[in-house]
Formats: sequence, C-alpha cells, structure tokens
Amino acid sequence: MKGYIGNDAATKEVFDPEGWLRTGDLGYYDEDEFFFIVDRIKEVIKYRALQVPPAELEALLLSHPKIADAGVTGIPNEADGEHPIAFVVKKPSEEITEQEIKDYIANLVIDIKRLRGGIRQQTRPHTEKLSSLQQ
Repeated sequence: MKGYIGNDAATKEVFDPEGWLRTGDLGYYDEDEFFFIVDRIKEVIKYRALQVPPAELEALLLSHPKIADAGVTGIPNEADGEHPIAFVVKKPSEEITEQEIKDYIANLVIDIKRLRGGIRQQTRPHTEKLSSLQQ
C-alpha cells in the first residue's frame, strides 16, 4: 500500500516517517525477526493527549512475584481524561500493599503510565479480559 489516492492527510496518519504502516496493533519482533502482536493500541487509556496501552501495564504487574492476575483499564478524570487503574489478584499466602504495587510500576514506566487511578485488590481472577475484575 502506498497511501490513499487523493487524501494526503489520511496517508500521513497511517504511515510513520520511515514508511511503516500503522495498523493500530501493538507488537514487537524478536532476535529471529518473528513478529508478535500483543494488543490493540486503539484499546488505550487516554491520559492527557497521550495513549497508555493497558496490556503493557498488565504484563508488568504480572511480572511481580506476588501478583497472580491483573487487569488495567482507565477511569474518567476531569483534568486528564483518564487515569490508569489496576485490578490485581495476589498469589495465595502472599501479602502486598497498594503502595508496593504503585512503587513497583512507577520504577518500571515513564511518568504518564503510572497507576494514578489506584489499585483494587480482588479475591478472584478474571476469565475474560477485565470482565470479573471490574465488577
């Protein structure tokens, strides 16, 4: 695809300066140059004029040794648009505080991705993305 015929503005929106097509997917490639799609960018938290992908924060939360399951979504904020909020399930027989979780994430992400909406600890894991965690 070279662009939209007669619509330069639309073409500029979907291609970056290096010529890569922006599909709306979030992914990466490994050392063998295999591509992995991990999330949709359009499913993002809109913090100020910036986009925060929940999947990135969820993956970081799941890397914590005391967290068994996690989900992240945005909650409305009048000044900023949305704030990321995390729903976490701790591993059995583990204890973790909201501040420990906030500090853990704050040490791994840039400022705009911090969990400003807070942390809600849950007692059961979710079966579909955030469905039971948000209840």
